[in-house]
Formats: sequence, structure tokens, C-alpha cells
Amino acid sequence: MSEKLDLNQLGEFGLINHLTKDFDSKNTSTIKAIGDDAAVIYLNKNESTLISTDLLIEGVHFNLMYMPLKHLGYKAVAVNVSDICAMNGVCEQITVSIAVSNRFQTEALEELYKGIKLACENYNVDLIGGDTTSSQLGLMISITAIGKVKNDEITYRNGAKEHDLLVVTGDLGGAYMGLQILEREKEVYKANPNIQPDLDGHDYIIQRQLKPEARKDIIGYLKELEVIPTSMIDISDGLASEIMHLCNASNVGCHIYDEKIPIDAQTSIAAIDFNMDPATCVLNGGEDYELLFTIKQTDFDKIKGNPNMSIIGHITDPNDGIYFIDKNGSAIELQAMGWNHFKKDEA
Repeated sequence: MSEKLDLNQLGEFGLINHLTKDFDSKNTSTIKAIGDDAAVIYLNKNESTLISTDLLIEGVHFNLMYMPLKHLGYKAVAVNVSDICAMNGVCEQITVSIAVSNRFQTEALEELYKGIKLACENYNVDLIGGDTTSSQLGLMISITAIGKVKNDEITYRNGAKEHDLLVVTGDLGGAYMGLQILEREKEVYKANPNIQPDLDGHDYIIQRQLKPEARKDIIGYLKELEVIPTSMIDISDGLASEIMHLCNASNVGCHIYDEKIPIDAQTSIAAIDFNMDPATCVLNGGEDYELLFTIKQTDFDKIKGNPNMSIIGHITDPNDGIYFIDKNGSAIELQAMGWNHFKKDEA
């Protein structure tokens, strides 16, 4: 009798690997199946199609006590567009499927689709289909994103090489700290509904949580700069987790530097208020949906000083390990402590 596997120990990606390990691609048009931000399907000698799917579950991925339905619709699209961006591609279409319980009125679902429409307009994406069904467990949203990429510009997770530079877009940790503020105010409200939420001074980080943006603009900048990343991933589960995905896929090591990581002042202040180290929030928080990628050293001058990108480290030999270098120069072995979908609730 085979040993039972604990979902909590497997985690999301371990479970995917376990369930799909016996699947082989049978069609020559399937260039890349499972294992990256999106699947890659051969289209013609110049381009390939990118396909990615995400499932969002009420009570797991979002809380409607503080997540407006319009924002939820927008975010659901943005996180899928982000997966297409992480392959160095451009999203062109989406399908949207929802399962909804009878506690939702038509007006509520109209709000959800207003957010979806706004995102489609912002990212120049067409809604081309989907499905609706009933649910006994609240609201579930599944979005499939479809995009295109030139064959000589496809960027996978497994292309990083020793001496490459590690680059991140935007600033990090804001979405996680925005979630902490919202969760705190939710608990205050539950204790006393007469107390109004105290969100003053936290506009930026709350927006980072409720309405993140896919970095489609970065893909445009990279094309203008004539830079093709050697590897890339989007930051959904925390910087540490994504760095380890890149390093493991590419069979390399990495050194990242605390003082190089871009953190907004609001994020730092909120972290300190919660007695947290801002760097820890960045490493383990997630949901920033910025892009993490590697470039050749010869491309350094092309992105040097670019306000949208920060060089936070470099790729090393795999035997050198994956390390976070703190402000004192101490090397700390990096561990992925981000979101685990199958973590058991505490008793």
C-alpha cells in the first residue's frame, strides 16, 4: 500500500508535479506544457500562443468583507495578464467562468463584470467566452488568458545563467502590508461594527492589494531597450519563492542584496508598525505581481538607471546556493515561506 501524501507538505507546485508527472505531450504544437507561467503553443514560424489559467476562490484568495466586487473583477484579470507578461508576451483574449451562490444578486455580478471590463480596456484584451454555474460555497472565478509572443523572444523560467543580473520591477511588499491593514480593520469591525476603518495614510499599499497592475508596460520597455531576459517569472507568492523557482528551473544559485530591494516608504512604515521587518514582508508576502527576471551582464547599460527596474542581485554557480545578503553583509540561506494553498487551519 502506497504511503499517503499530505497536501500541506506537498504544497501547490508539489501537488501539480505529483498529479501530472505521468503526462506526456503528444502534439508537436505543444512547445511548453506544465511548469512555467504559461503554456506555449506553436502558432507559426514567427509566433507562438501563450495560455494561462487561474482560479480564485472566496475565502481562500479574497474576502468580500473588504474586497469590492469591481476591484475583484479587475484583479482577477490583472493576475492572469501578469502570467502572460512573465513569458515576455502580450495578452490578447480572456475567458471568464464563475460559480456563484444564491446569496449574490444580479447587481453584484454586474459590479464584478464592470471591473473585468475596465481591466480588458486597460490591457487591450477581448473577453471571448466562459461559463457560469451555481455554487454552494460562495463565489469562484476562473480566468484563462491567451496571448502571443515572438518565437525568438519567449522567456522561460529555466534560462538563467551564471553571472546574469537579477532584476525586479516596481517596488515590493506593498500588497502584503495592504492585506495586513485590511485584515486588522476587519477584526476591529467584527468586534465593534460601529468603529469606522482606519485606512488613513495607507492608500498606496491598500491599492497594491485590492487593485494590482500587470506590468504589461515593462514588456514594452524591454522591447524598446532591445533586451530579451534570459529568464522571467511574476511575483505572486513572494520574492523568495519566485527566486527559488527561477534558480531551481535554471539549475543555478543566486545572491540577492537587502539594500538593493525596492521598498516603498508606506510599506516600510506599515511593516514597522506591525513589528515586521520590511525585507521579510518582501521575501514572503506575495501578490505584488511585479516581474522578476535575469539579464546578461552585457545588457546592464541598457537598463541602468531605469526608474522601473532595480538590479537586486546576480546568478551564481548552483553549488554556491541561494542566499540573501543582509545589510550587515551576513549571508542567509533563502527559504520559500510564501503562501501555501493547502496549509491546515490551526486548531
